[in-house]
Amino acid sequence: MKLVTSLAVIAMLAAVGVPVNLAAQETAPTQEAPTRNSIVVTAQRSGAPMWTIDTPTGTVIVVGEITAVPKSTPWQPDRLEEATAQADRVIIRARPKFSAGDVFRLIFRGGRIMKLPDGNVAADYLDTAQRTRLAALEEAYDIDYDRRSFLMTSFDLLARRLDFDDETTDDATDVVKDAADDADLPILRPERFRGEDLLDNLAEADPRDHIPCLEAAMSATEQGQDIIEARGRAWRTFDILAVMENPLEQALGQCWPWADEELGEVIREQWTGMIADASAAQGTTVAVVPLRVLAESDGVLDQLAARGFTISGPDWR
Repeated sequence: MKLVTSLAVIAMLAAVGVPVNLAAQETAPTQEAPTRNSIVVTAQRSGAPMWTIDTPTGTVIVVGEITAVPKSTPWQPDRLEEATAQADRVIIRARPKFSAGDVFRLIFRGGRIMKLPDGNVAADYLDTAQRTRLAALEEAYDIDYDRRSFLMTSFDLLARRLDFDDETTDDATDVVKDAADDADLPILRPERFRGEDLLDNLAEADPRDHIPCLEAAMSATEQGQDIIEARGRAWRTFDILAVMENPLEQALGQCWPWADEELGEVIREQWTGMIADASAAQGTTVAVVPLRVLAESDGVLDQLAARGFTISGPDWR
């Protein structure tokens, strides 16, 4: 049972990475500028929000991705696939690097990740209002969260009670990866975080660090599944502020690893550097980046703008 639980936790860990430098990547340039323009137009017809950075040497198309796009969201991934096939390279996220040893590490240290430490219960950390809200959700779903870690409780609320990732279509990363594989394009990925480092980060965290995640997950779950459709609709209509303010997106952004001070800073700074490097490459680059790190205050788009890049696309501020 411990092994099954450990594997389940590893499966839930978010895909994060430290992007690599593109300067050493050698790829063939596009044939001519009109080809680049046509790629942009085709990509835009997919309906996914995106931004473009044009330079004398090429174009970077930055696709703002949300996880778990509802099937009811009327976007056209085939257009993004078609555009990707004409590009020169793609940049997509990398999954953490877990080894067999990390499974055993999780078995022996998983108690610090799965449960509150030292036999403590939720009321030892939450104020009266927070514990009352959690108790109401426990009663509604006939489940006991009292000893669970706040991060695991948050994951359970979002994935199993709100069920936000049910009835979804392919994420933009999946679409771009498949198209790049079919077209034999270079796929540039972040350097992967080691599973050992991620598990240590989780095991050593103070339970209080995950309370904002819990509060956001409770808010999203309390509001019900309508917010799932609303998030997809806002994403499809390029209402970036509405996506960022959606309770589900708020909850995902408040939870580990995005909200972790150390990991979050690495993720944001390195995505910025990766796109900046891509802007110096020849031809067209399609980059798929989590919208929450693109459009947040002082996020990737703000940092690129501060570096002097001219960015075309939907308003994100």
